[in-house]
Amino acid sequence: MRERDLGGAIQEAQQKVADNVRLPAGSRIEWVGEFGNLQDAIARLKIVVPISLALIALLLFFNFNSTIDTLLAMSVIPMAVIGGIFGLAVMGIPFSVSAAIGFIALFGISVMDGIIIMSQYNQLIRAGVDRTTAVLRTGELQMRPVLMTCVIAGVGLLPAAISSGIGSQVQKPLAVVVVGGMTLAPIVILITLRVLISLFSRNYRRSLRRQPAQEPAE
Repeated sequence: MRERDLGGAIQEAQQKVADNVRLPAGSRIEWVGEFGNLQDAIARLKIVVPISLALIALLLFFNFNSTIDTLLAMSVIPMAVIGGIFGLAVMGIPFSVSAAIGFIALFGISVMDGIIIMSQYNQLIRAGVDRTTAVLRTGELQMRPVLMTCVIAGVGLLPAAISSGIGSQVQKPLAVVVVGGMTLAPIVILITLRVLISLFSRNYRRSLRRQPAQEPAE
């Protein structure tokens, strides 16, 4: 197990046992212990993660009362997840239950930033600001809150992400995922999300529908 992940070690052991061990009739091999707990935890995560995403989407819909705004706010999740995956790859840490919990935490933190951006944009649109100005102004007004959210989450878990002492193998994957995600999140949220808003926001589509009606009047 030294310098390798539990799943890879057990997979190799299972393969060697299957190739070299012939079991008597009526007997079987069962892999238990920490590996068995890992398999049970992964099975539970397959249920918990979709439920978490569904609850996030439901709460966003109640907040914005718009499917498009809900999808735009949730679009920051894959952006932040990319950073978490990049962090695990750089640190050479395999995916584990701890890392999965880090991704769930990353979902909530990134969506909170998405809500900040979308709420500011909708507020400017309701105030009568044109779409392009609203998109640009949103980035200017919410840059500091987004950066503060990401920096606080990242710096708070940075000691755990670089730790190497006893017990670090449990907390380190979670911390690396969050720190990696929060490192890239400000860039993709402040730039990519605003581009998506300008392309797909409901106010943008309304402005397109109004243009043909205004041209004959002019």
